[in-house]
Amino acid sequence: MDVQSALRANWEFRVEHKGIRIFSSKVKNSDVLGFKGETELPVTFKKLISLFYDTENYHRWVHQLAGMDVLEKNDCLEYVVRQVINAPWPLQKREMIVRTGLMQAGDNAVAVTMTGEPDYLPLNPKYHRVRHCKGLWIFTPSENGCVNITFIMHVNPGSDVPSPVSNTAMFEVPFYSLHNMRTLLTSGSYDPPYPSEIENHLSIIEDAPDTP
Repeated sequence: MDVQSALRANWEFRVEHKGIRIFSSKVKNSDVLGFKGETELPVTFKKLISLFYDTENYHRWVHQLAGMDVLEKNDCLEYVVRQVINAPWPLQKREMIVRTGLMQAGDNAVAVTMTGEPDYLPLNPKYHRVRHCKGLWIFTPSENGCVNITFIMHVNPGSDVPSPVSNTAMFEVPFYSLHNMRTLLTSGSYDPPYPSEIENHLSIIEDAPDTP
């Protein structure tokens, strides 16, 4: 998913709640809508990046995450994860295998890319393997020392889930993930280690958030 193309998509504003704005967009050849969530957080770039590398604590902010494993880690910028997502009864839990990367996305912006790799592992009959998953997290500095966060994703959960049900549930994903992320990142007790080897690949320049 190209960063600029994703941002230029025909996004329709749907709702704003607790400082989080949610948008949707039609996706070619799919009845399932793409979603975009936006918010601003008083945190540093490095703490945000640290959060994404702190895979042991994903359950504290990723909406409906039931389990997660790191399957592959080639270098500090790319890894493959397996996520199990809760689904309402009587549906099976969804299993997603996602290749995640980190890249520059313009002037001092950083993007976390997500691309589904459904055939990475043999199928597990306990779960419904998600065949299509693409997404982006984009971090952009703001003038007040905060970071603007954009979360874009399109997931087809499977043919056993009617598209109206998928589209309704998809609005929960960006809101609760961003809300949980904000709660965790602004907690004084959460201090994930920063993977300093990233500096060998990306130049991260940041200002501390403004304080009263």
